[in-house]
Amino acid sequence: MRPRILIVDDHEIVREGVRGLIRRSRPEWEISGEATNGQDAIEAVKKLRPDIVVLDITMPVMSGLEASALIADLDPRPRILMFTMHESDRLSAEVRQAKAQGYVLKSQAARNLIRAIERLLLGGEFFGPEPGPGQFGGPPVKMSMTS
Repeated sequence: MRPRILIVDDHEIVREGVRGLIRRSRPEWEISGEATNGQDAIEAVKKLRPDIVVLDITMPVMSGLEASALIADLDPRPRILMFTMHESDRLSAEVRQAKAQGYVLKSQAARNLIRAIERLLLGGEFFGPEPGPGQFGGPPVKMSMTS
């Protein structure tokens, strides 16, 4: 069965970008619908029953964080991926408190959005990219000093 994805963002250009990235990268995935605010997202989840909800945090009517918690209480089946331009030290904690399974920064969408959705589809979480070699938390990089 094709994974069904709901895209929620108050900016049409962002929804178009996410839709285009998904269609180019994973044409077998289905965009089941779109919404422009948290309240509409809740109604769309009830109607469309998506597997993944890509949910902006800052929207009119109801924020994505509020909507995420309500969606999780309403139906625990859809996996929720917050999609935001606001990076902060508290972001992971706020996303977890909202009962979402991860987040992707909009500035890193081209490299992380598909990977994050795949991880959530497999039952995992995505709280930012894993550190690479030499980055904090990654394996040490061996350096040789040759002259």
